[in-house]
Amino acid sequence: MPGPYRVAVLVGSLRQDSINRKVARALIALQPPSLAGEIVEIGQLPLYNADADASPPAPWTEFRDRIRAADAVLFVTPEFNRSVPGALKNALDVGSRPYGHSVWSGKPGAVVSASPGGIGGFGANHHLRQSLVFLNVPMLAQPEAYVGGADKLFDAQGNVNNDGTRKFFSDFMAAYAAWVASNAKA
Repeated sequence: MPGPYRVAVLVGSLRQDSINRKVARALIALQPPSLAGEIVEIGQLPLYNADADASPPAPWTEFRDRIRAADAVLFVTPEFNRSVPGALKNALDVGSRPYGHSVWSGKPGAVVSASPGGIGGFGANHHLRQSLVFLNVPMLAQPEAYVGGADKLFDAQGNVNNDGTRKFFSDFMAAYAAWVASNAKA
C-alpha cells in the first residue's frame, strides 16, 4: 500500500486558539500511520478576484501548490451564520480558479465541524459539502462529524480531555484513512 497519504488540513477559523484548530490538531495526532496530515493556513490569502488570474498573488500560488501536492483534503470548520467562514470559502475559490485548473478535483475529502453549541456546526458541514461535491471532491459520507460542546472537550494545553471524544476522533480518522486509500489517485 502506498503512503503515507499527504493530507492538507484546512481550518475554517483563523484564531490561533480556536476550538476548530484544537480539533484539527487532535485529529492529526490521532491519524493512522497511512496518513500524514498537516494544517495548510488560509488566513494569508487575498480575496479571490478573477482580475488577478493572469498574474496571481504569491499567496495564491503557494496555496495552490500545497493543495495540488496533497493526496487528500480534510476540512475542520466552525459555523458562521449557518454557513462556512468567509476565509474558508475564499480558499475554495482561490483553489478552484482559474476555470479548468482546480487543485481540488479528485482529492478524497471529509468535513468535521465543531461548535460550543449543541448541533456542532451541522449547517456549515453540509453547506461546505455542497461546494466540495461541485468541486469534484469525493466526500466521506460516514461517519459524519458534528462536534457539539467542543469548548469543553480540551484541557488547558489543548489536549482532548476525555476518552469518548478521543475514540470518536480516532475512529473517524481510521474511516477517513480507508476512504483516502480507496479514492486517492494512483
